[in-house]
Amino acid sequence: MNFDNLWVERYRPKCLDEIVLSSEDKDFFDTIKQKQEIPHLLFAGVQGTGKTSLAKILVNDILDCQYLYINASDENGIDAVRGKIMGFAKTMALDGKLKVILLDEADNISLDGQKALRNVMEEFAINTRFILTCNYLFKVIAPLQSRCQIINLIPPVEGVAQKVVKILKAENISIPDEQKPLLLNHVKKFLPDLRRIINDVQMFSSSGTLNIRNEHSKGFAETLYKQILQKESLTNIRKYIIENEKEFSNDYRQLQKELFEIVYSSELNESKKTNCMLAIAKGLESDAFVVDKEINCFATVINVYHNIFLQGQ
Repeated sequence: MNFDNLWVERYRPKCLDEIVLSSEDKDFFDTIKQKQEIPHLLFAGVQGTGKTSLAKILVNDILDCQYLYINASDENGIDAVRGKIMGFAKTMALDGKLKVILLDEADNISLDGQKALRNVMEEFAINTRFILTCNYLFKVIAPLQSRCQIINLIPPVEGVAQKVVKILKAENISIPDEQKPLLLNHVKKFLPDLRRIINDVQMFSSSGTLNIRNEHSKGFAETLYKQILQKESLTNIRKYIIENEKEFSNDYRQLQKELFEIVYSSELNESKKTNCMLAIAKGLESDAFVVDKEINCFATVINVYHNIFLQGQ
């Protein structure tokens, strides 16, 4: 399958200089490049921040070493640790260099698998290093975290904006002056998910001119919040959400984030405001694990409704 038309693939970083990093992280990886050696590493961050790309650049471009790649979403049990991982870790590389085991999405490894992994990391550290990536750091057990240097990948706004503009220029997309602040706002809105930002910008550029649309999710969230305050029936509220999904690009996670900011800035008393924000935060946490995003979002709305009107009754 040809993915050349996808900007996220066409402009996927191939070397360290093409990765958008904070100044501190760039200094750290420049040091690794000079020393040609790494500790055990754990890259943490939401989807789309470049964790996997950075890990592959480390083993292919910087260390140029023998490595084993495992997607822990597919191979996440203790058998994978005892078989494939241990089998690779215990042998020396033919060129005498360090070997690396890249465990992508390591937060999906089972508890037993993570417990077995900590011993493998210690026993074979003399010739094998581990690079782990995860979306949710709390799902990685503390003994594994303590064995790694943890890097929270949060690309800076300026760096992401520059990369996006560079892509637009490479694709000969014109950027009208009135679109420039909209572009910056879009970057800030969806940061640190660089992959989402690039995909959106490609969609907004289909005509050859940047034309950012669908920037109305906050307005939708404000209307939703007003409906809650007006005690609109929950049936009508859910109908309104479902029938107007295009207004917030079907992005239920972003809708909940916008609702959180509206509640935070509202005139609710501190007790109700706190409980509503906690309810939304719980909905955002659940969003990563549920199958039906709409039902999860509507459950959040119910909890907000409950905390505003039924608290203390």
